[in-house]
Amino acid sequence: MSASLATDPALHLALRDLMRVHAPEATLLASAGESVVRVEAGAVQALPPGAELLPPDHWLDQGELVWLTQEGALLGLLWSAEQVVSAAAVQVLTVVLAAARGGQASREADLLITQLPAATAWLSSDLSFRQVSRSFLELFGLSGAAVVGASLESVFPSAPDLRSQLSGAASGHAVQLRDELLLRGESRRWVRGEAKPYFGGAVAGVLWTVQDVTPEYVRAGEVSALLDTELPLALLGPGGVVVQASRGFMALRPGGAPAEEDPGAPLWTWPSFAPQAESALRGMLRSAQAGETVQADVPLAGGQRLNFTARPSPFTPDLVVLQGPPEASGTPSAVVSQVLSLSGAATILLDAGGRAQLISEQAASLLDLNAAQLTGTRLSKVLQQLGVRLATTTGQPLLLDDVSAPQPDPREILVTLPGGVTRQIELRVTAVEGAGKKPSVLLALRDVSALRHAQAKLRHASQHDPLTGLANRAGLRALLAEVPAGPGTVVALDVDAFGALNAALGRTAGDLLLIQVAARLNDLAGLHGGRAARLADDTFALFLPGVGAEIGAQKVQAALREPLRAGQRVVPVTFAVGASVYGEGATEQALADADVALQHARRRGRAQMLLFAPELRDDEALDFRIEEDLRGAAAAGQFALLYQPVVSLKNGRALGAEALLRWTHPELGNISPARFLPIASRSDLITGIGEWVVREALSGRSTVREATGRSDWRTSVNLSLEELRRPGAAQRLLPLMARHHALDIEVSAGSLTNHSEETLGLLGGLRSRGAQLVVDDFGDSASSLTALTQFPLSGLKLHPTLTAQLPGDERSLRLVQGTVDLAHSLGLQVTAVGVETYTQLDMLRDLGCDAAQGYAIAPALSALDLAEWVRSR
Repeated sequence: MSASLATDPALHLALRDLMRVHAPEATLLASAGESVVRVEAGAVQALPPGAELLPPDHWLDQGELVWLTQEGALLGLLWSAEQVVSAAAVQVLTVVLAAARGGQASREADLLITQLPAATAWLSSDLSFRQVSRSFLELFGLSGAAVVGASLESVFPSAPDLRSQLSGAASGHAVQLRDELLLRGESRRWVRGEAKPYFGGAVAGVLWTVQDVTPEYVRAGEVSALLDTELPLALLGPGGVVVQASRGFMALRPGGAPAEEDPGAPLWTWPSFAPQAESALRGMLRSAQAGETVQADVPLAGGQRLNFTARPSPFTPDLVVLQGPPEASGTPSAVVSQVLSLSGAATILLDAGGRAQLISEQAASLLDLNAAQLTGTRLSKVLQQLGVRLATTTGQPLLLDDVSAPQPDPREILVTLPGGVTRQIELRVTAVEGAGKKPSVLLALRDVSALRHAQAKLRHASQHDPLTGLANRAGLRALLAEVPAGPGTVVALDVDAFGALNAALGRTAGDLLLIQVAARLNDLAGLHGGRAARLADDTFALFLPGVGAEIGAQKVQAALREPLRAGQRVVPVTFAVGASVYGEGATEQALADADVALQHARRRGRAQMLLFAPELRDDEALDFRIEEDLRGAAAAGQFALLYQPVVSLKNGRALGAEALLRWTHPELGNISPARFLPIASRSDLITGIGEWVVREALSGRSTVREATGRSDWRTSVNLSLEELRRPGAAQRLLPLMARHHALDIEVSAGSLTNHSEETLGLLGGLRSRGAQLVVDDFGDSASSLTALTQFPLSGLKLHPTLTAQLPGDERSLRLVQGTVDLAHSLGLQVTAVGVETYTQLDMLRDLGCDAAQGYAIAPALSALDLAEWVRSR
């Protein structure tokens, strides 16, 4: 749809009315051509030119925000402050906006992944990288070219355990990954993550989300080093700079008075140490940085000498722990407060009684609280008084006491703030122990709301058809669990000749037709509490609980009976329909059964409906076996040609014969051409079979000519124009017939309804090589009388059903008479087929037919028997 149509007031009115019915409490921002409109409370407002489809900040902080998308492209944003937006509202608005938008460019799932704010990687089932987000590349200092397509081991060779962890997600299970140290050149990153199965772009894989927790490990190393003893100790960085120091270390001056040293200066510049201490301290620092643990007596400013130990930090290799002899030291919680206050983490330190000893500014901001007012209070009680509510991710209420017990793994909770904003928080609880005290608890919080929204969006996109909004095949698997227990019916259907419709109307019009079909099917499914899905381009499925198979199929046909529209054009469309019943827990099998019925209905022609029966599946299995066995039938000598003679009705002279293909299967016996040729036509087998028939018919014609001396003996074969149009078919068959003088070719009347230049060229090529062209089965199937004048034909053959009704059926008699007169007026010969009695022969002769074939003349014969038959006449 063009921009002018998309901005038409009719669209605005439609959106307003749909919102009133489906989502009266919600607000919609939507693209309408080149502009953006806002729909709420029954009013439509066009935003100023240049406005972008961006949500207001408060939409991201509270309520529910749903993205309306088509093929990865954002069509609109639907937001509700309190109520959950219904699936019906999402579906119908997506359909309308997608129809208004038309065929714009799409963004696929892997492009969406590159835009995710979280460090995210999409890996294939064999754990090679399919796509990664920009933030993932930035985290590890990588380029997309070096990652996409590479294996997990080649990108992270230092993490052998990572593959075994991610393999769990590749087998279909969500996995919470252990913290892992990943090395890339000079880069050292502690990461924490999760992996989930993911389906996108029709490919299964693993979605790996990574969080950089290196700062946590750095802080943990610092805190652990400060709290693992009450001895005076300090953390030293490169160059001997003091990163942190305990109170015991700060009280090393004579008399125990606190010193006013600068924590950011090299340790040996502190007034606590004598000038000659520098050499000893530098030596200890070098040894510890090299990985050793060393001891030395270090002179202090007051004249004492204290024994110090220097060792590398177990958590942060570039830090050194310098530990002195036993002294009274500061309160561990105070040290922790000092360290955590300098970190960027959202952290809360609770003492054994649940009182807040520290709330970092990041944590206070996350909870929308004043940190200063909470320090020293019992936090669980204050949160209740201030209206901060905690809940599980399923909505069950929680108290802080329920989640503040130390645990090895993080958990996710929902935090609803006093203003109504709900955030999804990852909470990690760690015990912090100090000497002589009950353990305190450190709460580390991380807001994962944006990440979960992005994951939900990707999950929705992976399970829904972007054009119609219905579930796709992957999403249908999830929906099957929601289908009410049987009995019920599953209906599968597709659009007859949809490829031709697309070619005639254009892809955009074809998409609009599919959207209308989807809307009708979804309404019908909703009416019965069922489900609808789009399985392929023009293939759909419905589950209708409590409805019988025949009634269900009829309801689908009724819902689709009204013509569809493509713009101002009414398009009559027919459908092939297959239906099957299901019982308790048998929906998967019923879908497969309905698909089998659909395949058989499609083969019967247009507008066919078929109910599943077990023999249909047997036929499907037999079709599969026939197709497989056809591949070696010619080489195994299972094919044979029989020839049915054609005689002149004027003088009884034998004119030629029609070659008839026969297949004798070693186990299944004789298989009719009507059974196996359609199967061969659906594959590439028909061309090879046609070539075998031509070669064998040429050989059979030579046999008769040599045995009878009849150089004018003619042999015809049946070749479909569809067969000749296949790649390489004409290039193989035409030269073959040119070398041996062409056989006569019989083509079906139905295939001549195509008057294209290609068809005319194929028939002209055959005629130029000496072939006589005959229309087969004339008078029963779809025929075009203009074909008799358009193409270089020599004659036509009456359909056997016309002959079979003679002499008793007056209507058939007149039809044969009219056909003979018409053909003769155009200079064409007429041959009657299927002549069974001499009475029929006499009548056909009286009607002016030129020739006949059938059991009244002779049955189908082998080439040698045919030669003997010709000699005997």
